[in-house]
Amino acid sequence: MTKLHTKNKLTSRRAVAPVIATLLLVAIAVVGGSIILVFSQGFFSYAQISGSPNIESIKILGYDATDGPATQFHDGVTGNVTSGGAGSDGLKTTEYVAVYLKNYSVHKVTMSEIRLAGTIYTYHNFVGAALPDFNNALAVAEYTIVPEAVTAGDTLTIDSNAAEMEPGQEVSMVLALDTGMKSGRDLQYKLTTTSGAVFVGTINSGQQSG
Repeated sequence: MTKLHTKNKLTSRRAVAPVIATLLLVAIAVVGGSIILVFSQGFFSYAQISGSPNIESIKILGYDATDGPATQFHDGVTGNVTSGGAGSDGLKTTEYVAVYLKNYSVHKVTMSEIRLAGTIYTYHNFVGAALPDFNNALAVAEYTIVPEAVTAGDTLTIDSNAAEMEPGQEVSMVLALDTGMKSGRDLQYKLTTTSGAVFVGTINSGQQSG
């Protein structure tokens, strides 16, 4: 009887050395990271170039809420825009308060709502109104914007249908009070833009700042 003997062939497979495996993994990670970085840089560069900043910045430079026959604007020019007398009897209804504003934004800002002491004020668009003599031209709870120096005999033209401020522009916002204010009272001033930005300040009745 013949017996067949089968020899088991042993095959050996050599594994990759740990050092080489580590180098391969590092190389793959570096190449992958480089590709992602290149695409990311291109995306952010495009976004920064094509996008426009929407941050709005308006600063309240000061105000004139003095109780007298004249109101001073942001540029130092004094106009006869107060309907009250020179006596220290407190601010009366329809007398004016001027708030000095500057637009530090890189684009034009449009105002949607103005509040003073809780009252919402409506924008009044003057066209060719002679300043500084527009006493009683503003109705109760109305406001307008004086964008430039105005002296006797000058003509102020505000031909915009909305209250707007150009980049870097300084203006005086003149408000006709809807109610009397005792001297020394703190009045909250709140400005809201059409994009929803809100700027708040405090005005002291009977005083001037800025």
